[in-house]
Amino acid sequence: MREQNNIEDGRHLRAFITRNKIIKSAQEVFLKDGFQKTTIKQIMEHAKIGYGTIYGHFKGKDDLLVLLMEDVMEKFFTIANTPFFPSTTEEAREIILSQVLDFLRVADTERDIMRVFSEGIGLSAVISEKWEEIRLRFIQSIIKDITYSQVKGLARLDLRAEIVAKGWFFTNEMYQWEIVFNKNEYPLEEIAETITTMYVESIYL
Repeated sequence: MREQNNIEDGRHLRAFITRNKIIKSAQEVFLKDGFQKTTIKQIMEHAKIGYGTIYGHFKGKDDLLVLLMEDVMEKFFTIANTPFFPSTTEEAREIILSQVLDFLRVADTERDIMRVFSEGIGLSAVISEKWEEIRLRFIQSIIKDITYSQVKGLARLDLRAEIVAKGWFFTNEMYQWEIVFNKNEYPLEEIAETITTMYVESIYL
């Protein structure tokens, strides 16, 4: 029994190593050639494995990019999930400002792979659908924070949280893509300070 378990453990370890090797190769090829020009054959050759092996782990390059997208987005979600329990408007502003600045900094750090994500979103239904799922997850997180502030008497009750959350998310997303494509004209700190001030002063009491 122990020998059988050792064999199974060995198989799982080899599969894990191979899977990670494929993912790493995919990332390197995507960064070099972009999403559209990348082929499974290129990834296979880079990883030095066969077709059967790569398709044993992934359906195609779309699945690989989705996996890479999920990995990078977890950095953004970690920021979005910062505990949000302010007792004053000023506390809320400090938390939000910190979140926005961290969000923009991640976009700046990950700009190369984010460009590949943008290309994939425009070309693949699978990747576009994943991006919509990611958007919804962010918006739901913002709704939760706005609702908390409304319940605590910190934010206006005459504004629907869902509508405000979408507007706030898309503002951040716009600046995220501007940073990724080097279109931002101002320092990240100034962008974060400005849009946070506009947001907080429009919904907080």
